[in-house]
Amino acid sequence: MIRSGKVLRGLVSLRGRAPVRHSASGQAWLTPRGFDTGIKTFNSLSKEKEALILAREGTATWYSCGPTVYDHAHLGHACSYVRFDILQRILTRVFGITVIHAMVITDIDDKIIRRSWEENVSPAAVARLYEEEFKRDMLSLKVVPPAVYLRVTENVHHIVAFIEGIIRNGHAYATKEGDVYFDVESIGERYGKFVGAVGSHGEPGSSNKRDSRDFALWKRSKPQEPHWESPWGRGRPGWHIECSTVASHMFGSQLDIHSGGIDLAFPHHENEIAQSEAFHQCGQWANYFLHSGHLHLKGSAEKMSKSLKNYITIKDFLRSYSAEEFRMFCLSIKYRSAVDYSDSSMMEARTSLETICTFISAAQAYMRGQVHCPPVQEALLWQSLAEAKSNVRTALADDFDTPRAVGALMNLVYEGNRQLQPVSTAEGGVRSPAVLGATVTYIRDVLDVFGIDPLHSKEAEALGGGGNLQAVVEQLAHFRSEVRAFALARPDNKPGVYPDRVPLLKACDTLRKDLVPLGVVIKDRGATSTWEIKQSPREQKDHSDGQPT
Repeated sequence: MIRSGKVLRGLVSLRGRAPVRHSASGQAWLTPRGFDTGIKTFNSLSKEKEALILAREGTATWYSCGPTVYDHAHLGHACSYVRFDILQRILTRVFGITVIHAMVITDIDDKIIRRSWEENVSPAAVARLYEEEFKRDMLSLKVVPPAVYLRVTENVHHIVAFIEGIIRNGHAYATKEGDVYFDVESIGERYGKFVGAVGSHGEPGSSNKRDSRDFALWKRSKPQEPHWESPWGRGRPGWHIECSTVASHMFGSQLDIHSGGIDLAFPHHENEIAQSEAFHQCGQWANYFLHSGHLHLKGSAEKMSKSLKNYITIKDFLRSYSAEEFRMFCLSIKYRSAVDYSDSSMMEARTSLETICTFISAAQAYMRGQVHCPPVQEALLWQSLAEAKSNVRTALADDFDTPRAVGALMNLVYEGNRQLQPVSTAEGGVRSPAVLGATVTYIRDVLDVFGIDPLHSKEAEALGGGGNLQAVVEQLAHFRSEVRAFALARPDNKPGVYPDRVPLLKACDTLRKDLVPLGVVIKDRGATSTWEIKQSPREQKDHSDGQPT
């Protein structure tokens, strides 16, 4: 039985609010009042796609759970952070919404303390080391940093005040040992917003807990552990309370979007909701919970995790693949779906990027007059471009459906490639560089929204090799084109090649083949040629050595 007088203590009346919906778990969800973005997103609270409605027009408040910094970040972390980075970029660049993103860094925790004992250094030293590494990893993956990172250790005084507020409102209690627990029974059926939460045995803790589901807000410190002073004695924060406090410190009693991995839904996010609504005495603290699916090594049912020792660090991964390729991999699966990682899936992402990059290079060569082809079906290409723009926007407004958006982009690339079939001689017909220019610009704009610039990355790789490699290849390719054009030319317009010029053509072919292993790809397009710099086959082989499948 629920203790009378405590279930609804301090909770606001729902009268006069937006319509009440019921989630798959049977818990009420309130449709927010505010500004409709035109986007539908899957809300873990209702288990349905809902209209994304923000409290303030053109602005979204967004809180995400950051890392516990006791070890290297791995690819599972990268997948979640990159996916949500892509969603935030879409909100900002496609729908014109300013995202105010705050993230907590958990820099005090049982695992951090254990690591500090193992390495005989302070917990603060361990946390700072891995925090800085995490931030570098995120930058290397082109993840836009949040508006602010907030550390738990710098907010303990706020956490203590937050716990005191929950106790005042009748939803937490202190034990004689100096621990403080949230009183789950005090909120009755309001606990269990995520499926599977009701009936859980809860977390281990003091035998003086009133209910097995009660969870720690404050933990008394054991000998040799870091501690802070509090009304309940020396101790440190529980895990869940840090996020509620920091998010509330940033955004108050109303949060638009909360994100994290699906493994955090229960108990972490469930407990965050309980604490926050008990403190703020509100009916709904966060309006939307977005959860990303797990990353699995292909063939394994288990998620990538440090505890299972089945992870690939971000630093090791980036020795084999680029940030652009990883982003293309993430775009190919819906953000809330589980992901199977393998070398073959990464090679598919690499191939897709190369297909796009090759089209862009060919289209730019056409605009420079270096590619001769039959007259472009201009009206058809303009129509394809308009359809791609409409389809991409529609897909992204439908729960950020990046696989469908990328598919629309690849269809546009296919149509563009179909129009750029080279011929051996210039026909002097009508040219259509404008429509190809518009197509290239749009494709690059969409990729930029997703955090991808394949042409820039290739130029950076080339220039990073020492000297202006681009200029050297340009001169070499130009010289080869002139030799090849001379070898093919026949002033008498008769078919075939002059016998004494055949060795020149063979030398041109030999040079083209010899450059491939060095990463320079020259493509003969009729009487003209284009070129691009790619990763050499030898480098690709070196990168694939030792990679798990």
